[in-house]
Amino acid sequence: MIAWLIALPLLVGGFAATRRLLRRRGKAALRSVLAADAALFAGALALLIVALSGSPASADAAAAAESSGSGSAALIGAAIAVAGASIGAAIAVAYTGAAALAALSERPELFGRAMVIVGLAEGIAIYGLVVAIILIGKA
Repeated sequence: MIAWLIALPLLVGGFAATRRLLRRRGKAALRSVLAADAALFAGALALLIVALSGSPASADAAAAAESSGSGSAALIGAAIAVAGASIGAAIAVAYTGAAALAALSERPELFGRAMVIVGLAEGIAIYGLVVAIILIGKA
């Protein structure tokens, strides 16, 4: 758990640097982006190995670690699920809503179809809430 909290700012910084590199043009930018992606992949793989290799020495330590960390991990997972689903739904509704308004300005009879598509995009947030409820129920 602590490894994720340490690695999260590094991953965000890596993604920000990759995005900045994508704004440049040419072969040098492509090489830089590929190198940054390889570094992010190596870091994620190292983090996965560290997270999976940590095993307590005794059964008592395992029970104590499981009882103290499982509830907070479920709550963090629920928060991530809701946040990710909400951001995804916001992006989807922004694009589909803009396209629906453009279509409605030309052909007003498409109102029903346009609202169905915007509603489907909003359904992504509901999936995140369902996942969060399931995770909180297991905590």
